[in-house]
Amino acid sequence: MTPYIVLVLLVVAERFTELAVARRNGAWSRARGGREHGAAHYPAMVCLHTALLLGCLVEPWAADRPFLPLLGWPALVLTLAAQGLRWWCISTLGPRWHTRVLIVPDLPLITSGPYRYLRHPNYLAVVVEGIALPLVHTAWLTALSFSLLNAALLTVRIRCENTALAPSRSLSSPGAVS
Repeated sequence: MTPYIVLVLLVVAERFTELAVARRNGAWSRARGGREHGAAHYPAMVCLHTALLLGCLVEPWAADRPFLPLLGWPALVLTLAAQGLRWWCISTLGPRWHTRVLIVPDLPLITSGPYRYLRHPNYLAVVVEGIALPLVHTAWLTALSFSLLNAALLTVRIRCENTALAPSRSLSSPGAVS
């Protein structure tokens, strides 16, 4: 289980890096008149993503879940692909990427990078990672629980972003959560 623990701890480190980037980008947006939308759902998002990472560590140990190569290796590939997509989103949005919905007035919508293909590609990365990371070590209860709760949360989050990005408002792309 040690390699899996290292993988999850690397994802935790990646999350802290995201938070540092988001903090810097949030200051950039606020300095340009950025307004936050949907702050009420942000704590639930933080709790859910923290629970995902904790579940990835606890379930395989507590339930004595084995590493199943036919499941674990493809799940690892998907986990790494999700990280790649996430960082493609972050680099495409630059200082406009946040973990919160921050809209800077009068900026055009980003339509390059992965945003050329999907309106919310970072959420695809979140969905894939939420399924794949736990399944690397057969934590299927964590994968299922996170996925169901995340579907409900993403419904709220995407509705919030779409409303904030509506043409009657500023046209800025806020980025997404990890």
